[in-house]
Amino acid sequence: MLMKRYWSRLLALVLVVAIGLVGCGSPDSLTGDYRQDTLAVVNTLRQALEIADDSPEKTTIQAEARQKINDFSARYQRVNSVSGLSSFTTMRTALNSLAGHYSSYPNRPVPQKLKNRIEQEFQQVESALRRGA
Repeated sequence: MLMKRYWSRLLALVLVVAIGLVGCGSPDSLTGDYRQDTLAVVNTLRQALEIADDSPEKTTIQAEARQKINDFSARYQRVNSVSGLSSFTTMRTALNSLAGHYSSYPNRPVPQKLKNRIEQEFQQVESALRRGA
């Protein structure tokens, strides 16, 4: 009986410490500064779009791009001060397009037509950020 109580308390302590340590870390690779984070994600995604199909770094860069898309969406989707900005809505359109391609066609290159549209949206995002929108 005493040993059972000891093990259950020890397990509870280990779980509390583990949850505390995981909860203390930053959940994503972003800083929390919307403007800076948006520009960083745009730069990462541009790299992913520009990399040659036969490059050995392609899978690594695409994985980083997917992670940035997920991090950005998770961090800013429910932030009311950001979600109404034109830069955010345009950014989400670009992110959804690229994420949709990556999930539907993981082994196919991004079509030039989609690259052109996403680049145009990135330029709109950068312009909106300069205006503060």
